[in-house]
Amino acid sequence: MESESVVRSSDPAYISINDVEKTYAADESPIPALKGINLDIAAGEFVSIVGPSGCGKSTLLKCVAGLQGVSSGSISIRQQQVKAPPDNMAIVFQRDVLFDWRTVLDNVLILVEFRGLRRQDYEQRALELLKDYGLDGYAHRFPWELSGGMRQRVAICRALIVDPDLLLMDEPFGALDAMTRDDLNAELERLWYETRKTVIFITHGIDEAVYLADRVVVMARNPGRIAEIVPIDIPRPRPLSIRQTEEFGKYVQHIRHLFASMGLLKAE
Repeated sequence: MESESVVRSSDPAYISINDVEKTYAADESPIPALKGINLDIAAGEFVSIVGPSGCGKSTLLKCVAGLQGVSSGSISIRQQQVKAPPDNMAIVFQRDVLFDWRTVLDNVLILVEFRGLRRQDYEQRALELLKDYGLDGYAHRFPWELSGGMRQRVAICRALIVDPDLLLMDEPFGALDAMTRDDLNAELERLWYETRKTVIFITHGIDEAVYLADRVVVMARNPGRIAEIVPIDIPRPRPLSIRQTEEFGKYVQHIRHLFASMGLLKAE
């Protein structure tokens, strides 16, 4: 039986990445970061991108976000070519990038202020987001008073405050301990299931990529390119216990074997 989480080829592309290449200038010779990237992402799809360091995962995300230009090819969102950060997008990075001199509430609302929106129109939503993410009662604390996991929850609330259609996440849980990371994985899976936002999620973790995604894009390096795209046909919602199942394990092992074939992991 086909899972509802599988995105079918008839779905229209919300994001279209066509023959994208990215080359960085260098003193001796240009450094190719991305080569021949082709990927369509449907509205409401959750796509994980996994690969070794230096394979261009973050570079690709920055190009989608309009933070970097491509050397050739094109990226479009809703049929509009990306030349600058789109208004309907939010980003969460590995580092929370909070301002320690602003309260938690003020940090969540900073994007509202940056966009010139009325703060009072978003304060209640900010408080509700903080409550949803286990930060009820912390609105007037400062980031330096919080744990790493709590700070990252604030960063996620900040990204969600303007209700973006597109959420880009660059290894957002990479610096957290295993228990906190699991907790935030479960919260993110719940968020996606309830809102069906379009999400691109960068990670080094194979288990994390499989647990969260509708499809896992496996990247190779030198230069950065797509080695394989793996559809994850596991029904949602997904409890953390799904990771103990044989079905889940088969996806993880398949991706591990892909990396083993690249000489990046030992085959099991």
